[in-house]
Amino acid sequence: MDHLFSPWRYEYVTSKKGDGGCVLCRLGAAGPSEDEVGFVVARERHVFVVLNIYPYNSGHLMVVPYVHAARMAALEGDVLSELVRVAARAEAALEEAYRPDGINLGMNLGQCAGAGIADHLHLHLVPRWAADTNFITVAGETRVLPENLRSTWRRLRGRI
Repeated sequence: MDHLFSPWRYEYVTSKKGDGGCVLCRLGAAGPSEDEVGFVVARERHVFVVLNIYPYNSGHLMVVPYVHAARMAALEGDVLSELVRVAARAEAALEEAYRPDGINLGMNLGQCAGAGIADHLHLHLVPRWAADTNFITVAGETRVLPENLRSTWRRLRGRI
């Protein structure tokens, strides 16, 4: 039997869930002095950009409105406009920093659609490379990330 160790996941799998409120609301409410700890890459008036701490690939970003809403229809026009504008800037930052072959852009609205945080919508940007899908992701249901989150945060901070 082969073993793949990921000790950084221990804190997550052993932590109590649901007692601290919405993690995205907590990140949005934290001050800029906490951005490095929370992996917040950029803050705007209506949205912020944060690294996904369980990324599909290095550079996996999420654009998150400060307002706690599960559906896009619940957002005001200014929030929606800024969400898209900041996503475009995040796309450009990923292109500059990582030179991916493509980028997946999307939302999972609702738990059955795959949302890990179903009550607070967020837009994912996932850099992709022609050779990034390999046997370990398909057969082993495991992601291999060549860069740690702190390095990713430093690479993208100030670009968006």
